Amino acid sequence: MYLQMRMYLLIGLLFAILYALFVIVGQYLGVGSFIAYGILAFIMLFIQYIASPYMIEFAMGIRYVSEEEEPELHQMVSELARNAGIKKPRIGISRLGIPNAFAFGRSISDGRICITEGIREILSREELKAVLGHEISHIKNRDVMVMTMLSVIPMICWYLAWNFLFFGDNRRGNTAIIGLFAFLLYFLTNMLVLYGSRIREYYADKGSVALGNPPHYLASALYKIVYGSAKTPRSLVRQVEGFKAFFLNDPSKAYKEIQEIGELDIDMSGTIDERELAQLRRRKIKLSTADKIMELLSTHPNMLNRIRYLSTLQTTSTRSGITRTQ
Repeated sequence: MYLQMRMYLLIGLLFAILYALFVIVGQYLGVGSFIAYGILAFIMLFIQYIASPYMIEFAMGIRYVSEEEEPELHQMVSELARNAGIKKPRIGISRLGIPNAFAFGRSISDGRICITEGIREILSREELKAVLGHEISHIKNRDVMVMTMLSVIPMICWYLAWNFLFFGDNRRGNTAIIGLFAFLLYFLTNMLVLYGSRIREYYADKGSVALGNPPHYLASALYKIVYGSAKTPRSLVRQVEGFKAFFLNDPSKAYKEIQEIGELDIDMSGTIDERELAQLRRRKIKLSTADKIMELLSTHPNMLNRIRYLSTLQTTSTRSGITRTQ
């Protein structure tokens, strides 16, 4: 409920900023001018929304697999989708060597879940199922649609800032002031969109647990994925820089993150078990100023905070057989 409330407040704040910008620019330069920029932004966003699945498929080297090819993978996704109450998404495997997983699609009925070839080499079945539950939750929560909708607001601010700062007609007033104001709003709204993306990651983690995956399996999967990403050549990570928001974690931060979370594996087994996760629940996490700034500029939460949040969750059975998060 707390995560939902924060997301609703964020959406309300972003659209309040958009409305305020509409009023200011509309009164100063004429409503028609602002609407033109808004229409252009929405057209570009619509094209991106339509074309993005094809762009992702091409960039990630995705091959969709049938149930005959990957019966176990299909069985896990089918079970999770049934528990989530959504249509079973298409399942694909990416040729990328980076251990990761991601979900995309234009709607719940168009949902697609993909894992990379690298992830199956390091995760157990239970850990992989917890990861798939996270991605199923992204689809169920319409995260792609929500984040696409929110991203139009910084886009409008950017168009206004660029045009009024460099191409404004000063005969109608000091348009540079409007441009500077729009640029500041672009920075602010972009930070808010990043914050929304981090909320969605927490919410998808919670959703995976609600679908019946014990939280220590997802924590262990995140630990292994960060460790695997840290060993991935930087040249390969740079190739997917523009798509890292879709991933389970940010591969470009993996080297720093593994130094922070490495101590969680107390018995040095290469996993985070239930006992180790429970011990983290009793710890207080204090991030450095640099870590806090890095998180503000990231699409993903700080990994130590994220695993700490998982330590507060647990699954309980219901009569229907579906589990809920406490």
